[in-house]
Amino acid sequence: MKPTETGKLYDKISSWWNDQQDSSTAGINFVQRAIRLTINKDNALDVGCGSGGRIVTALRDAGFKVTGIDVSEAMLEFARKRHPDSDFILGDICQWKPLERYDLIIAWDSSFHLPHLEQRPVTGKLCEALADGGVILFTAGGVDGEITGQMCGLDFYYSSLAETDYLEIMKGHGCKCILMERDQHPEEHVVFIGTKV
Repeated sequence: MKPTETGKLYDKISSWWNDQQDSSTAGINFVQRAIRLTINKDNALDVGCGSGGRIVTALRDAGFKVTGIDVSEAMLEFARKRHPDSDFILGDICQWKPLERYDLIIAWDSSFHLPHLEQRPVTGKLCEALADGGVILFTAGGVDGEITGQMCGLDFYYSSLAETDYLEIMKGHGCKCILMERDQHPEEHVVFIGTKV
């Protein structure tokens, strides 16, 4: 499934998704850890920022200037209303080219919607987009392959590489993995945090 198609699915559930943001704490402990590890707190990028809920809020509260990118226009409408002084980009991360370096990049439960063949290049691109000493946090499925899952009665596509592949990509793009945790056992969900060395 192309990212633009995923964006259209999220357009359909954007109101429901936005309503969940005020009560959801999913991943926020890892986000806070990544924030604490970040030396400079200037620019942050939230990949798949959705409606700009808990993660963008946490980044802003920590003093970051936040840029969010997402494939759902409806989601971004909520994000712009919630954080009018942050920058939100409608775009496909597979095609997007960073114009600056970021001190912190978060891709929480977003890049796992990418086509399988895009996992390696996009992960590498995000590592390359880090400033020196920058921190990256992303999640993956932990098993090499593709699946389809349902949310709100709609079929969403997911893909992942194996854990060892992500470690190899990070190392190849100048990042040292400092955390790799299966946080939702028995579900196949892995959190990675790395630093640019």
